[in-house]
Amino acid sequence: MGKTKTLAGALLAVATLTVTGCSGAGAPSAETASAPTDAKKVTGSITVLTQRTDLIKSGAMAAYAKNFRKIYPHVKVKFEGLTDYEGEVKIRMNTTHYGDVLMIPAAVAKNDYPRFFAPLGSTETLSKKYRFSDKTAVNGKVYGVAQFGTANGFVYNKAVWNKAGITQWPKTPQEFLTALGAIKDKTGAIPYYTNFHDGWPLVQWAGNVGSVTCDKDASNKLAGATSPWKTGSELNVTDTLLHDIVKDRLSEKDPNTTNWEESKNLVAKGKVGAMMLGSWSITQMQQAAEAAGGSKDDIGFMPFPVQKNGKFCATLVSDYQQAVNVHSEHKEAARAWIDWFTEKSGYSAKEGAVPTVKSSAMPSTLKGFVDNDVSFTERSESETAKVNDIDKASEIGLNTPDYRQKLVDIARGAQKGNLKDFFADLDKRWNEAAKTAGS
Repeated sequence: MGKTKTLAGALLAVATLTVTGCSGAGAPSAETASAPTDAKKVTGSITVLTQRTDLIKSGAMAAYAKNFRKIYPHVKVKFEGLTDYEGEVKIRMNTTHYGDVLMIPAAVAKNDYPRFFAPLGSTETLSKKYRFSDKTAVNGKVYGVAQFGTANGFVYNKAVWNKAGITQWPKTPQEFLTALGAIKDKTGAIPYYTNFHDGWPLVQWAGNVGSVTCDKDASNKLAGATSPWKTGSELNVTDTLLHDIVKDRLSEKDPNTTNWEESKNLVAKGKVGAMMLGSWSITQMQQAAEAAGGSKDDIGFMPFPVQKNGKFCATLVSDYQQAVNVHSEHKEAARAWIDWFTEKSGYSAKEGAVPTVKSSAMPSTLKGFVDNDVSFTERSESETAKVNDIDKASEIGLNTPDYRQKLVDIARGAQKGNLKDFFADLDKRWNEAAKTAGS
């Protein structure tokens, strides 16, 4: 996947943690991986697990380590790149040997964090400095720090939209559908591309929970028998738009033939109008545009087409969270790496991502959002564990491709059913699961 190694993290940016058979050899530990006070006294050799095999191959990670050692001269950093990060780390976490620093896999249930990771400090303290800290908070302690965050929206080709006569962002789902219709009629481009076949891009739609109501607790409010797909709800609005795009034949003809890597070229060359993705994708689309002989300025990013009090909202969600192995013999050095990589490395800015550090400015990739006064809603994850319990018991899979793939198939007539009955079934399953989940 090359440069797209961020995708594993991007997927987790919208995926909440699920319970699996990850048993581990760890036991709850109260030992905090404290931030060092004297860089010259920190020693040790640490192994950092990463999914960014592309950055290891290019030498970028080695360059980060070199800069790190300018401040921490007695710490050696070794990187271990894992192509199937989730699968390999899940297996290794049944032992004590899973690096000194690692990104928290989705295979670990949130309530199990103390078994596998050293606490980094109190939620009260770290939340003042970092975004997304409540995503890894358990009993008042934080167990991971986000590498960066992402805003949710539609990446699009400005030239295509301009050719269709659309110069302003749609403010309602119907305006968005009308805009896609104009693209179909006037440009010859595929208005919207689902990336159905690869699956994970459909999960990006889950990142919009919070965008419709501008409510940072929108995800937390799923923790109960709340009928999440009832009329007017976050999931009802977002999933209805996806359904209607496909039903109105405003997406590719055969979703089974979509291809993620090729989709970047299709957007870059103006053959596709828009795709739902996190803001992490902007730099990849810009690079594809320049590689195709075009301009990176042709790539735009727009918020979900709903306004509240005259303003668009965009949710901010976390990418992978870096943690310290509870069994590490060099916890201080491991913590030093996490702090430096988050605050000083420049990694977030280079990726065009939302910085974890609250005091840092938004990236240039989101200039359009900033200039147009889009309201950023940092989505709380404090009820993640309970939401996941319900989701697992219901067998819906909010953060897997399956149920939205079925939604697309219903919309295009490949499966029997209709949207109303589909939502009613989801609500029934969710509400029944909420009565027993976690009990």
